[in-house]
Amino acid sequence: MYPALAVHSALISKRSVETLWVGGEGGMEEELVNRAGIQYRSIPAAGVHGVGLRALPGNIAKLTRGVMASRRILREFKPDVLFFTGGYVAAPMALAGRRIPTVLYVPDIEPGLALKFLSRFADVITVTAPDSKKYFPRPERLVLSGYPLRADLLNWSREKAIRHFGLDASREMPTLLVTGGSKGARSINTAIRNHLPELLKIARIIHITGSLDWPVLEQAAKELAQPIRSRYHVMPYLHEMGAALAAADLVLSRAGASALGEYPFFNLPAVLVPYPYAWRYQKVNADFLAQQNAALILQDELLEDKLLPVLKDLLLNNHKLEAMRSAMKKLSHPQAADAIASQLVKLAGEQPL
Repeated sequence: MYPALAVHSALISKRSVETLWVGGEGGMEEELVNRAGIQYRSIPAAGVHGVGLRALPGNIAKLTRGVMASRRILREFKPDVLFFTGGYVAAPMALAGRRIPTVLYVPDIEPGLALKFLSRFADVITVTAPDSKKYFPRPERLVLSGYPLRADLLNWSREKAIRHFGLDASREMPTLLVTGGSKGARSINTAIRNHLPELLKIARIIHITGSLDWPVLEQAAKELAQPIRSRYHVMPYLHEMGAALAAADLVLSRAGASALGEYPFFNLPAVLVPYPYAWRYQKVNADFLAQQNAALILQDELLEDKLLPVLKDLLLNNHKLEAMRSAMKKLSHPQAADAIASQLVKLAGEQPL
């Protein structure tokens, strides 16, 4: 949903636009959407691929109700253009609005089943990276936009970020950012905890643990000896994520779609640990960044044995970091939100932005 919010911000900064956000019933995004000042409506929605036979009839019925609800919304709102960013909740609206011009945004390099389905209805498909083109049969519809960044990320310089965390402004000791999303990444958190004293001898660490592992890492921080304790900035969640990205010299994380946009924008080299218990989207993302020499890949099952030597090799070798930083910078698309907004305006029949 953050890419969609970024595109909306770019759109309203240049046009007077009436927007309606349609989400699933009970969706977590409603609060954030309302906070952004966007009208919100919900529809019934459910996936039908990969569900059990018991759930399938109920999900098909819910999908049918979702299409009917979408038709009512379209009759009332009368949109000039539709914008989809994926998820099964978009399927009813795509079916109901198949005669309305449509832009689809594909965040990960490899589209999921929902995105492949939605691509059948899209007049324009915007993609994060050029490698996505091989997954779509009609390349004339594709636009390489890059990953649209949230506006709050764009306001952070390295100097401002260093002041925010109270770090030493010199580059004598590099800063490692460790993050695993709002819930955290347990295997990454555990490996970091087990190697904390060794890592803090060579780097400062900003560690965003997520909510589940926060008590364990909070206790680990209290047990650290001085002076290395002051180098460990640990927290369960960080609203000012741009500050962490701007302050870091290296990031250790999963390989979700945001890594394809946020790390290049901040010229931030990465050690990526693709999530192993889902389809291969994260692996494909990580492979793309590694092939561009902007990141290294560390398999989840090798974290405990390989984490320390891999991080040491990078944190103590500024030439390697600089080469990765330069490679990551080449992948940046800072105008991605504007590019997608322009496609929406064009399809709506107005003059381009």
